[in-house]
Amino acid sequence: MGWFTMTHMGMGGHETPKAYLDAQLTYERRAEGDKPFQGLRVLKSVYSGSAYYAAAERYDEKGARIYVTAIICLVRWNPRAADGYIFGYKDMDETVGPSEATCPRSVLALLSPTLHPFALDWRRRCYRLLALKERRVNDGDLIRFPEPMRFTDGSEHREFRIRREGKKAVLTLTDGRGRFKISGLLERRFEIVREPKVAKTFFPAA
Repeated sequence: MGWFTMTHMGMGGHETPKAYLDAQLTYERRAEGDKPFQGLRVLKSVYSGSAYYAAAERYDEKGARIYVTAIICLVRWNPRAADGYIFGYKDMDETVGPSEATCPRSVLALLSPTLHPFALDWRRRCYRLLALKERRVNDGDLIRFPEPMRFTDGSEHREFRIRREGKKAVLTLTDGRGRFKISGLLERRFEIVREPKVAKTFFPAA
């Protein structure tokens, strides 16, 4: 499927990409001829700014669940677009094995079991990324990347010290020098180095 683009009017009164996509994925189509009844509703959806993820439930004429699948939409949103086409999206479901795999846990938890190989691979990639992003790095932690990271000044470093400045994590060299920024830090593979603790020596008073 390609990209669908539209103006504000084309969004049918919906003010945000999430509201529009939620509405598109909520419908009932009566059985006609050899076409069976189709019902779809969104149980949970999350929009991040560039991607939309939904747990969408297919149900029968009695409202009973058939299965819940993941629907993923890549999103382009520019309310100030000069040509008036402020919204664009490209939709797919998990069975096509989307490369976008930042689905939140709240959506993944609602999906029905599946044996589809592409869907299974996509879910594994999502959970793997969640495991990386949910790691806790504390002030003073030493982290090590599998390979040296190259920076704009030409230097290469593999180990960094974490310095917490409020909610912000700053990287320095192991001795505390410098300030480095690595985009998507928690989405990258690194290990937290467990450093030996040096016990303090106490001498009894004479």
